[in-house]
Amino acid sequence: MDDDVIAAMARWPNVPAVCGWLSLDRRGRWRLHPLGDADQGGPGEPISNPQILAFMDRNYVRDVTGRWYFQNGPQRVFVRIDVAPLALRATGKDAHLTTHTGLDVTQVAQWYADEAGRLYAATEHGPGVVDDRDMAALLAAFELADGRSVLDAPPDWLDAADAAAMRSGAPLAIHTEPYGAAFLQPLAEADREQVLGFVAVPALDSKDAEPSMLTEGISGQPSGHAD
Repeated sequence: MDDDVIAAMARWPNVPAVCGWLSLDRRGRWRLHPLGDADQGGPGEPISNPQILAFMDRNYVRDVTGRWYFQNGPQRVFVRIDVAPLALRATGKDAHLTTHTGLDVTQVAQWYADEAGRLYAATEHGPGVVDDRDMAALLAAFELADGRSVLDAPPDWLDAADAAAMRSGAPLAIHTEPYGAAFLQPLAEADREQVLGFVAVPALDSKDAEPSMLTEGISGQPSGHAD
């Protein structure tokens, strides 16, 4: 988190938090909801200003309850999560992962796959979904327990014994060069929030109070952000 944001929080500690103004899509793209109706599922409007996007990425964190938020100067702006709190990009021959906020992933404790074909990773930065455009690169780096590359395995490898084991809840051993051994487990979409440990549509709790509008920053110059 930026030093000037931390200073703003200390200077104005009682600025009410808000919900409904921001969402994050499956590829880690920020969207603004000018009517404050993100919790109703609307697509919102893309945010394109590079300076604002970089500021948001640096000040995007989570609380102890699993709600993720953008710390906009002294104000906490909770984010609707469409798929996962982080979007993960895979680069290089070994498919090294980085978050949509620019953080290197050095640890993957668990892999998950859902019914829609999405792949997730539990990382040291939080849970993330692999960008669909990078799925092939990451799968090429996956090895099965017998040493075969996933891509060298029969085309129906997830429709045979391994898939049956996954459907029964048994983990599938996967090895990747940058992250070592981990298990790949099935993830029911209905269980995604509970298993990955995040709140998709956050609500204000007893310590939060919703003001009538956001402080200046998302649609204008972020508070505490240098020109």
